[in-house]
Amino acid sequence: MIFVIDVGNTNIVLGVFDKDKLKVNWRISTDYTRTADEFGIQFLALFSNEGIDISNIDGIIVSSVVPNIMHSLTHSLRKYFHIEPIVVGPGVKTGINIKYDNPKEVGADRIVNAVAAHEKHNKNLIIIDFGTATTFCAVSSCADYLGGTISPGIKISADALFEKAAKLPSISLIKTENVICKNTITSMQSGIINGYIGLVEYIVKKMKGELKSNNPGEVLVIATGGLSKLIAKYTEAIDYVDSNLTLDGLRIIYDKNKKED
Repeated sequence: MIFVIDVGNTNIVLGVFDKDKLKVNWRISTDYTRTADEFGIQFLALFSNEGIDISNIDGIIVSSVVPNIMHSLTHSLRKYFHIEPIVVGPGVKTGINIKYDNPKEVGADRIVNAVAAHEKHNKNLIIIDFGTATTFCAVSSCADYLGGTISPGIKISADALFEKAAKLPSISLIKTENVICKNTITSMQSGIINGYIGLVEYIVKKMKGELKSNNPGEVLVIATGGLSKLIAKYTEAIDYVDSNLTLDGLRIIYDKNKKED
């Protein structure tokens, strides 16, 4: 079995694969102050609760967009699992050709998503990850990572509205029945959710045009991340929601690099 870890700015998503089957996955908060032992204790508790013996873990792979958490995290994995983790970054085999001006600037999570989506679909792709930031990535059927767009995440947008406008309350992210609303809370919900739907539809439309200009063929739009199902429910711009895309990508990259050992 392999232990896969995706470190995001808000959450850390964890999973255990038995060959190509995801047995279990967890989501914990990203805490910059957590020590290696605190990570270890939490990992042991999660594994114990699912009845998984950590001695059955043969390998570990990590992707991260949070550099200052990595020392404690990787030390914890070495100490409690006695395994040297693979960390997605330069030198790790992915099978994706990065066409960015500076490939080192591309977040590891975006590359991991591209690997999984290409492996599963082998088409021209637009991958939308609804995380702390919302990222839109274009990948050709030839496995070229062409670039993309980054926008503030839905929750960041909602929190900014609450924090910067003194008279506006904190709200839950719910799609309203109407766009014309008759109270402050539903007006905010309408603006944020409908505004985000509009953002997704416009960016997808523009990206499809640019992608098809040099890469003929169908373009498949895949969404992942915490709020992907909420937005996908109300737009035809998204073809498919894959909640475990990043975890699957980590497993695929692990397998590619395991052969190099």
